[in-house]
Order: sequence, then C-alpha cells, then structure tokens
Amino acid sequence: MAKRKVPSPSVAHSEEDSSSESDTDMLDVEFEWFDPQPEVDFHGLKTLLRQLLDVDSQLVDTSALADLILAQPLLGSTVKVDGNETDPYAFLSVINLQEHKEKPVVKALIDYIIRQASTNPALSLVADLLKAPDNTSVGLILTERLINIPSEVVPPMYRMLLEEISWAIEEKEPYNFSHYLIISKTYQEVFSTLDTGDRPQKKKKKEDNKQIFYFHPEDEVLHRHAVAHGNYTYVKEEAEGQADAKRAFQDLGVKPQGHMILLEASEAEAIVKALEDFLRPA
Repeated sequence: MAKRKVPSPSVAHSEEDSSSESDTDMLDVEFEWFDPQPEVDFHGLKTLLRQLLDVDSQLVDTSALADLILAQPLLGSTVKVDGNETDPYAFLSVINLQEHKEKPVVKALIDYIIRQASTNPALSLVADLLKAPDNTSVGLILTERLINIPSEVVPPMYRMLLEEISWAIEEKEPYNFSHYLIISKTYQEVFSTLDTGDRPQKKKKKEDNKQIFYFHPEDEVLHRHAVAHGNYTYVKEEAEGQADAKRAFQDLGVKPQGHMILLEASEAEAIVKALEDFLRPA
C-alpha cells in the first residue's frame, strides 16, 4: 500500500509527430510514495544511483549501495506511478556513514567524498567531519529522480524521512545525526565542439558560460540553510564530445559536475518547511 498518493503537477511529454506549434504536451499523472521494496526496486535504484553519481558511478559499487538502501526498508521513499511493482521514478534515503563505515561500499564512498571535498575549500568542513572521531554522526542523503519528474515530489520525501528518523530514534536505532550530507550535481553550459571550425579557439574558451545551473532546483533552497556547499570535478573524465550529447540549447552542451551540501541536523525541520513552501504545488 502506498505511503501517500497525490495528484501530480503536469509532467512534460515530448511528441515527435505533434502538429501543434509546440512539441511538448503536458500529462496529468498521479504519483505514489512507497517504502523501498527489495523485491522490486533494486534495478530502478541502481539506475538512479548511476544517474546521480554520473561518470564517477564507475568508482562506486552501485549494486552494493542499492542493496544497503533496500536493507533499511522502513527508512526513505520511492516515487512511482503505476503501483508498487513498477520501477521507481524517484527515491530518497539516508545512510549512517559511521554505522556502516566498515562496509566496503561505504568505506569507498567516504574516501571518495573526502577526496573530492578536499579539492574545494568551500567543502573543507565536509572533509573535516568525515575524518573526525567516532562521536560525529553524518547521515548521507541520496536522492535522485528521472529528468522529467517534477521537483514537487521532493518535499513529501523529506517530510516522511524526518518522521521515519524520529520513529527510529524512539526505537533506539542509530539515526540520531549531527549533520546531513547531500550528494547532488550541477552543470555548466559549454560551447559545442561540433561545427565550430570558423570560431577561433581562444574566443570559444572565453565564450563558455561559467554560470552554474542546477539539476535539482531544491538545492538553491538548501544552500540558504547549509553550513557548507560547493562543486567538485568528477574524477573520471567524460569522453570527448560527451557534452554535445547533453546539449541544453542549439549551440551549447552540458558539462555536469558533482555537488555537496552539508546541513546541521538540528535545522532539519526548518529546512523541510522551506522546501515545502518553495515547491508547493500550484
């Protein structure tokens, strides 16, 4: 049975053969929130984890990470459209890094986060916390959704997570965190490497847009409450021309990069309320 069911904001749907002026139709669908289900969600979660970690997913055992998420089915949510037996369109969960630090996948993930956080001074607090003595408890929040899924599905997942963590703490479960660390991703628009024979190379470099864009709009709200946030370059290099495969506009490609947001757990209620206000369905 679904944890929650609500009519969704309209979802964009492309129709190649549309005769209208626009090639995009809007579909009204009903989203349902479920507990993670080990029997049906493994492949869907693994796909979303690969999407979240982008090219650096090669450095993480995403199968073991999906198994770890599914091993705590009373914590976190998946979002689906056609019932519990289908693949999730979105998910959110939290992992206690201290509790699971001896597991190979978590140990590798902690090492990866420390290494990448150390490349950006804005993320030095993240690296310091993860290197700290055992009394520091950081909850790693992992969340991702398919591209056309509206951001309005996010606040209910965070609200339910807070409730589930509260219940778990009452049962003496190890979820009394000091901080939450969210792994996310951003991107920059870069000029295409295709059809640029007439453009001088130096000029092209100057024309690259260094503005940061967000795959997850809610990250801008989380920044207002964060004690640290910043980007990092992926360890794995994208293949040449990969940005062209992710074009946002006619002349521009998309270059993703990793992003981290560190939050104090004591501010969780205010943060979720801010998300609910910002992403309230129209």
